[in-house]
Amino acid sequence: MPLTRFSVPALHTVTRQLAAVAMGQAEPDLVITGGRVFSSYTERLHDNREVWIKCGRIAAVKPAGTAKKQRGGATKFYDAKGGIIAPGLVDPHIHIESSMMAACAYAEGALLNGTTTIFCDSHEIGNVCDVAGVEWMLKDARQAPLNIFLTVPSTVPATSSYFETAGGDLTAEKIGQLFDKWPEAVALGEKMDFVQVAMGDERSHAILGAAIQRGKPISGHIYGREFVAAGAASGINDTHEAIDRDIADDFLENGVWVFLRGGPPTTPWHSLPEAIKTVTELGANPKRVCVCTDDRDADDLFMFGLDWVVREAVKAGMSRETALSMGSLHPATRFHLDNEIGGLGPARRADLVLMNDDLEPQCTWYGGELVVKNRKVTPLLEETLSQPYRYPKAAYRTVKLPRKPKLTPDLPTETVVANTIRTELPGIILFHDQVTLEPAASWEEQFAKHDLCFVTVVERHGKSGEVAHGLLRNFGLKEGAVASSVGHDAHNIILAGTNEADMAVALETIKASKGGVCIVKQGKVVAEVPLPIAGLLSDKRAKVVAKESTKLKKAWAAAGCTLPYMGFNLIPLSVIPEIRITDKGLVTVPGMKIVPLFETK
Repeated sequence: MPLTRFSVPALHTVTRQLAAVAMGQAEPDLVITGGRVFSSYTERLHDNREVWIKCGRIAAVKPAGTAKKQRGGATKFYDAKGGIIAPGLVDPHIHIESSMMAACAYAEGALLNGTTTIFCDSHEIGNVCDVAGVEWMLKDARQAPLNIFLTVPSTVPATSSYFETAGGDLTAEKIGQLFDKWPEAVALGEKMDFVQVAMGDERSHAILGAAIQRGKPISGHIYGREFVAAGAASGINDTHEAIDRDIADDFLENGVWVFLRGGPPTTPWHSLPEAIKTVTELGANPKRVCVCTDDRDADDLFMFGLDWVVREAVKAGMSRETALSMGSLHPATRFHLDNEIGGLGPARRADLVLMNDDLEPQCTWYGGELVVKNRKVTPLLEETLSQPYRYPKAAYRTVKLPRKPKLTPDLPTETVVANTIRTELPGIILFHDQVTLEPAASWEEQFAKHDLCFVTVVERHGKSGEVAHGLLRNFGLKEGAVASSVGHDAHNIILAGTNEADMAVALETIKASKGGVCIVKQGKVVAEVPLPIAGLLSDKRAKVVAKESTKLKKAWAAAGCTLPYMGFNLIPLSVIPEIRITDKGLVTVPGMKIVPLFETK
């Protein structure tokens, strides 16, 4: 039987055995001894303790040496050698699809980083494949050796069909059915259409109502302090989008949990250092503050896991004990699962991580089974990872492109004002620049004069066949083209390039691979990550995808792109200011208006 969350018996079936072990009347299955045990309940580190485990659950925490090896006894012992024994880390907000891996593959990186539980919002596959995609992901999650809970996608599509074409349409009725059918659907995922929520949009509030009626927590996605109170009044009670001290403070004062997002420093997602100042500078209590990763691509998952975010919180001013609680008990409490995970109290799942003094994971136990030893996958975990969920054929048939789409706009023959998209790091917000284009002999001349390149979105769900053209400023692409089928959130194909020929090769490459990310130069593909499952996920093992991702990043940087490709994927995300491009055209945000590429001067 593969090692899964369901390998651990439900608590009500084993309470007598746990009590007997705690009383010394029965032997534990495993004793992890000789370590310093971290209590997330009191935020204290206790020297020289041991953890008794029975049936995949914790029976007791005792002074080291209390359990004695008995001749012929079945109890196994593990010497922690003075390390820190802590609860397995709990990530309250992630998108598995951002890793470009399926759930089972994702589990490898998570467990190596000491993370044993995640709460994922699968709105990406929902945008492509509707309810079917979400349920494929749930089946994948059930077979993975990781506690995976779903925050049901709430904003599919992210905007109305007037602004973009998506493959999915998750209505309030469909969302309610997902809650009722799947026990691991524990909350409503990030409500991205925050402007519509604040303005009382009927559909948005019907979806909120589906969660509220079932007593489910609701995750938010809000930019702008003016929207905080309206979001909270609408039932939103957590957010990972606190990008600075003041809005983080507003969220906490309005009763909204704050998930401090720690992204790799080279990406747009590293908001923790600023947002944490609500605690370190303004004196807010961290009891409703967690840490999260949000998005990780394959190689970043191994280097910048939730353990890294915990260490970043310490670097930013948190005590080691508080930072660990923000990565374990706090998120478990937020989702009402603190009686099951997040601490080393009796009856909880035996999900533990052994750390050194720098809070670097060395070993991980999942349901009492050693799955990572000395930073390496154990044979037991390897066996489970080799038996992943197999997605159905329909999941491999989602890239349906129009025939011979025109990928670049015509060169203006008269003076025009171009509505362009300017990129600036960290890259979440894109800026609306109006640039005057005088007549020129070629696009190359315009590009050199104004620091421009093409950006194009191609509808890929086989619905409208629409293509939209735009111009990027400050993107830095020197030559060739880049393309991705992970264009948030509708996941149409987004391309940027200096010429149509290379852009066409990039588009054809994605079509042939059934989805992916690629870089083309002088008609040749120089790097590619194929993503055949819904155009979002690889069906390969984590380390393989990580190597492909590393090669892609190097080629991406060599091409001159100033925006990381995960930031590039956000260019069509028409819920973040100031201007975006979807298959429908250029969209200004939050005004939600489609504007032409060229306006006559």
